[in-house]
Amino acid sequence: MKKRPTIAVLAELSGVSISTVNRIMGGSGSVRAETIQRVQNAAEELGFYGLGVIEGRKQEAIPSYRFGFLLQQSTRDLYRLFAAKIVEAAARRHNEKIEAVIDFVDVLEPQNIADRLEALGKRCDAMAVVAGDHPLIGQTIQSLKSRGKPVVAYITDQSASARAGYVGTDNWKLGRTAAWFLAQMTPDSGRLAVFIGNHRYQCQDISDASFRSYIREHAPHLQVDDSRPTHEEPQEAYRMVSELLSELDDLRGIFIIGGGISGVLRAVREAPEKKSRNVRIICRDIGPETRKGLTEGLITAALCHPLEQTSDALIATMLAGLDNRSSTTILQRVVPFEIITPESI
Repeated sequence: MKKRPTIAVLAELSGVSISTVNRIMGGSGSVRAETIQRVQNAAEELGFYGLGVIEGRKQEAIPSYRFGFLLQQSTRDLYRLFAAKIVEAAARRHNEKIEAVIDFVDVLEPQNIADRLEALGKRCDAMAVVAGDHPLIGQTIQSLKSRGKPVVAYITDQSASARAGYVGTDNWKLGRTAAWFLAQMTPDSGRLAVFIGNHRYQCQDISDASFRSYIREHAPHLQVDDSRPTHEEPQEAYRMVSELLSELDDLRGIFIIGGGISGVLRAVREAPEKKSRNVRIICRDIGPETRKGLTEGLITAALCHPLEQTSDALIATMLAGLDNRSSTTILQRVVPFEIITPESI
């Protein structure tokens, strides 16, 4: 009969001491979860008799965290999708147990966002926030850092020096890519409209500036109008696009950097075909409305965060912020954006 593997054999295969295996099996003393995982892997390879005990000890050793995520506008499918992907990313972690606490802000006033972030800080170990850059929010980030509660800016950066990091895309490249699309598809002179959600969103402001930079450099035959804020409201976007289509004969493109894509698409659908057929639309990120607009051929391209990769990077950055909470280093995790067209959807 084949002898069952001994603790000495398990320790040798795991690369740990016999006393470490004994501590795991006996439940005495602390052993890191990563070490227990190595022992568990070796035990599975050997067919070791104590696999159930080792698995139980690993679960006990895994550190637990509660992470808060302050997103915007619960009525927008895009932020609901962001939330779902964050929860999935938290569940994918093997070396930590992470409870994802999702909160949505519908009133986008800076004081309300700051208050909601403060409230999350009272029950979470680390936070991520999507918000316009404002001193009130920066003060809250500083206050939370002083209490050992790191805050990571998500999608759009903050100027607060106390933030633990930023996770998002390269917005300078994104804006120039949007301009490249419109310039390539618009050989004749005409006008381009830019819609932002709010002037305080860094991601939108940077994309707006780089968009104009590219047009000045490579497409001087196109005129870029002043940016128009939608305040993230589809009805406002609908009103402004309807007015543009009714008043202008030379509108050639729309770059919508912030929220309101459903309103833009509604206005284009309702406009006479001779007015709308020459208007190209570039937008950010993809939800159900954007997907529909792409399949209809109304949207030329969507420049999107790859949600799984971005969510994984966000969780990892929040963990790093906890490990380095006394550091002044601001972690920057830039995730390359995806380009989705009607033919690739």
